[in-house]
Amino acid sequence: MTERITRREALLGLASASLLLSSYTQKGMEKGMNTRPIPSSGEQLPLVGLGTWIQFDVGNDNAGRQPLTEVLNLMAQQGGKLIDTSPMYGRAEEVIGDLTAASPIREKLFYATKVWTTGEAAGIHQMDDSLRKMQRKTMDLVQVHNLTDWKTHLRTLQRRKAEGKVRYTGITHYTTSAHAQLEQILKTEAVDFVQFNYSLRVRNAERSLLQAAQEKGVAVIINEPFEKGSLFSLTKGKALPAWAADYDIQSWAQFFLKYILSHPAVTCAIPGTSSPKHVVDNMLAGHGTLPDEKGREKMVALIESL
Repeated sequence: MTERITRREALLGLASASLLLSSYTQKGMEKGMNTRPIPSSGEQLPLVGLGTWIQFDVGNDNAGRQPLTEVLNLMAQQGGKLIDTSPMYGRAEEVIGDLTAASPIREKLFYATKVWTTGEAAGIHQMDDSLRKMQRKTMDLVQVHNLTDWKTHLRTLQRRKAEGKVRYTGITHYTTSAHAQLEQILKTEAVDFVQFNYSLRVRNAERSLLQAAQEKGVAVIINEPFEKGSLFSLTKGKALPAWAADYDIQSWAQFFLKYILSHPAVTCAIPGTSSPKHVVDNMLAGHGTLPDEKGREKMVALIESL
């Protein structure tokens, strides 16, 4: 779901975020965000991160950037680390670099970007440009965006990983039609991460892709967790079921995210937002109890009944 917010909305969002945080602290959610290991290294990664498509493509004005600074701070405060971006996302890489350059959370974040071009030379130039824009000497994760010239870029990424310019390599796509190709690549190539779409109504990844990632020891990042906001339209005006509290769910956003996060193959989901209130809500999905298999079945049944 994409969103643009005004300065007034940002201030209201901060007030709402404070109330939300207070509520969860009172309910014993202060233990911190749940994590899962990156299979190729064992490094622990918090379950919820941040997507930046559209929301972080802003100018230099303080009014546009201030809410994003608060989003990053609140994400880190609630235990989130992974921030996912791409050269495709306009000025997002540059904005992330500027906002984190002198921030105390700078070294707490896990920086993930992508390569989105064709040709070896162009790919190397773009990767170097991403380092410059994000003001990094090493990128935590570089992924081949939407499988664009993936064979060429994976070779380059392996070299850069050996050189210490990249810590992890990955591949991505956002459509169900690409799942079969992603799965085949996992079975034949050495990658650390795979990123794809998965949600309560779009569950094609459950057929075999999630299992393939788990079997091959590949970390999984989930995009499109809210189906571009359509899940919120489906549940607008509807109350959460009473049993959602069994899984520490207090909003529909957490309902949607906890279904995804409860799959053992999923390492991190990356809902995008520029709202301080929404980022707190999203991050809190990574806290507390995750649904068991019975809970997952009830979630699917409920959504399919709407």
